[in-house]
Amino acid sequence: MLLNSATLVILGKVTSIGLLDALWTDYVASTPQAEGVHHLLAARGELIHHDHVAVRTFAGPRIGMEAIAGAFEELGWRGRDRHRSEAPHVRARSWAPPDPDLPKVLIAEVLVDELSPRAQEIIGGLIEQLPPRFPRDGLAASGRPWQLTCADYQVLRAESEHAAWVAAFGPRAHHFSVDVRALATFPDLVALDAFLIEHGFRLDVADPLARSSTRVDAVEVSFMDTTMRIPSGTYELVLHARRARERREEVVELEQNVDIDADELNAHPVHGGPAHHRG
Repeated sequence: MLLNSATLVILGKVTSIGLLDALWTDYVASTPQAEGVHHLLAARGELIHHDHVAVRTFAGPRIGMEAIAGAFEELGWRGRDRHRSEAPHVRARSWAPPDPDLPKVLIAEVLVDELSPRAQEIIGGLIEQLPPRFPRDGLAASGRPWQLTCADYQVLRAESEHAAWVAAFGPRAHHFSVDVRALATFPDLVALDAFLIEHGFRLDVADPLARSSTRVDAVEVSFMDTTMRIPSGTYELVLHARRARERREEVVELEQNVDIDADELNAHPVHGGPAHHRG
């Protein structure tokens, strides 16, 4: 799905595209590489479909995953599995979209009560600053709704990367994920990664056939006492699990065929002419 400048409010109601567009606009402000990749693919003629959007927040009344998910649920997203994240002190849940052309929503919340008393005190002070109607007025695209000192950010960062990130950026999208399967001009993730690297993007490759992402951006963030460049978000590239499995099988079969051809050449060498490989 190519996110465009859809109107956020129509007849007083938030639209699905409007909500996603607001999230995207807020997200690329702190993750400029995502907009660069998006423009590059669009210039190639791609219509980009996002597999999912991942939002980070704190657990707690008015700000936890259920509160943030309310805006999506009103538009038809339905909650699915809950699970503990691989990251410490984080719980996550996914929401399935009402339309296959819309992305899934993943919301991860920091389990504040598992952190140290000092971290809980800092986060409690941030939550106390929430506007009265949060998240109704801002949904999940409001940016940072509180003031934060750099010293408190550093305390949180030493204990939990997720907690420090939410404190610095507020509840918002940490990453969008491109559905590589939906791209028209790339046969697989390997080809897409090579294209982006050729155009100057640095990538982290979790699985060369299934998942990669841009390196974490660093942006300037204003604290109460200073301004500092800190890690922000990434733009993820994901190949649907079934297609990734099929691609792995294709690679294994190709490697096996190469091995068979090599064995046959060693067993039946041909002199005075080119070797004949099986098709």
